[in-house]
Amino acid sequence: MTRVLLCTLFMLCFSVSAIVIRHDVNDAKYRIQAAEFPALADMPVEGHGVLIAPQWVVTAAHAVSWQAEVKQIMVGGQPRLVERIEIHPGYKAPPKPLLDQALATWDWTLFRVLLASSDDIALVKLAQPVTDIAPVSIFSGQSEFGQVVQVIGKGATGNGVNGFEFSDPHRTELRRAYNKVTSADGRWFCYLFDNSAGALPLEGGSGSGDSGGPVLIEDQTGWQLAGLTSWTDLQSTHRTPGRYGQVTCNVRLHYYQQWIQGFIAQQPL
Repeated sequence: MTRVLLCTLFMLCFSVSAIVIRHDVNDAKYRIQAAEFPALADMPVEGHGVLIAPQWVVTAAHAVSWQAEVKQIMVGGQPRLVERIEIHPGYKAPPKPLLDQALATWDWTLFRVLLASSDDIALVKLAQPVTDIAPVSIFSGQSEFGQVVQVIGKGATGNGVNGFEFSDPHRTELRRAYNKVTSADGRWFCYLFDNSAGALPLEGGSGSGDSGGPVLIEDQTGWQLAGLTSWTDLQSTHRTPGRYGQVTCNVRLHYYQQWIQGFIAQQPL
């Protein structure tokens, strides 16, 4: 198995951020225009990030680490040259033998333990500051539990009854969905794709193809960046991603705020 295939399998099985919708709501209600979130960054091939400072994009580490070299990304629909990428030193790429075991037995326990202990975050420094788009502020609170979050992405899609196939396109139309945080601690906060009477009108889950995309929480100043979509637990969905019951875990940016601010501050302009 080549490095590309290994990375592809990892991303199909656990890297996420696209929007999977309710089966009883028209897809058109989830679709949005790019102008509604211009700070969204598109990585080459697949994967997202968010502009958090004029010259800086934050993303999931695994969204960029599998690519040999990222020379250019899209921000606000415009190509932006990349000066450097800084992957958090605590990021742990899953080893091939562990992935092989999980694929052979569908026991993802140790794979999931490794993901949960990894710092899945990276910073992308652009060659030139972005002057035509306002950066998004990072949510400074620690009150994610129980809050409604807004999730944005344009990767694989489907609905909660049927899910989607691993082979489906990983870049489709831009969509927005909402969910409620069911757990938050340390590196992560997570949510459940719900099908109960208490599900949100535009309840949604995550799918393959757009890891590093924004998870937003609203406060008195507006929607702020609380997290980045990172990985899902497929064992709860009977091997089919995107079904109701899927749990998605997101990089909790409050946990990394000092690392982000400290690294950006020490870099020359």
